[in-house]
Amino acid sequence: MKDLNVSHLEEGRPKQILLDVGMEIGEGETVGLIGPSASGKTVTALALFRLLDPMFGGSAEWSVEGMVQYRGRDVYEMPQEEFRGLRSREISMIYQKPRRALHPIHMIGWQTGEPVEVHDGVKHERLREMVVDYLGRVGLPGAERRFYHYRHQFSGGESQRIMIAMAIIKGPSLLIADEPTTDLDVTVQRQVLELLKDVRRETGLSILLITHDLAVIAEMSDRVYVMYAGRIVEHGSVFTIFEEPAHPFTRGLLASMPRIDSDHFSLEGMRGEHPTPPYDIPGCVFHPRCDFATPACLERPPTLEELKRGHWVACHNAAQKA
Repeated sequence: MKDLNVSHLEEGRPKQILLDVGMEIGEGETVGLIGPSASGKTVTALALFRLLDPMFGGSAEWSVEGMVQYRGRDVYEMPQEEFRGLRSREISMIYQKPRRALHPIHMIGWQTGEPVEVHDGVKHERLREMVVDYLGRVGLPGAERRFYHYRHQFSGGESQRIMIAMAIIKGPSLLIADEPTTDLDVTVQRQVLELLKDVRRETGLSILLITHDLAVIAEMSDRVYVMYAGRIVEHGSVFTIFEEPAHPFTRGLLASMPRIDSDHFSLEGMRGEHPTPPYDIPGCVFHPRCDFATPACLERPPTLEELKRGHWVACHNAAQKA
């Protein structure tokens, strides 16, 4: 993903949602994307999956510019049918609100098995066996019996498990996981994370993991991108982000998280609130909340600079604070 810009037309005025977002996901790699609510994380996932494209159900009020490449090819230049063929077969997505993503009048079992039925021609009893197996692997109670149930007969957590089974049943190469463990209790969350680890180890699955749960990010990710107000403000290895954060927002985010390896229990908050689009803030968009802001921060927006090998930060004063 390179120089991705996304805007939405509201009342005749375009609102910038993403600004020059760039990201790389390597084969067999898990990349974490963290940031506050309404910072643009889900819009990034939808743009990658072409769900903002009017040809795939998106609204004409969305505007997407920039480049999104999959294995060297720009997905926005692919013919509609070719990209449709990549979905589920090579690229899958776990949606943030699974109940909305499930069809209300189709049985859950057939929905879950649709990717292998469409792409591999698996049908009837063999399809049912595969679906029951995957629903069981994600911890859905009574999977064999509930194969024939409908969306309204499942809780939010159960719907999330069904969505995860649907996303991985075809064995995709890239999984976009938007809050995959939301609404799951800690036991099932552990099952799901272990399942994703197993699939990644066995198949070389690449994962874009979007979540507010920093513990999940720390456990699962190889590299981490930090998003604020539609921009990537810092990225690096998971060790670098958690142990040597350089952007003031990243530092504040980590300071607000309780840690069991600390000698004392102390949580810190950030003053102010996350801005909403359009981001009509001069200079650095974070400067109204930043304790390190200088006159330069109010005058011009920072660009991502490599602080050290593999560690990129968009902050005028990052080098001084490192």
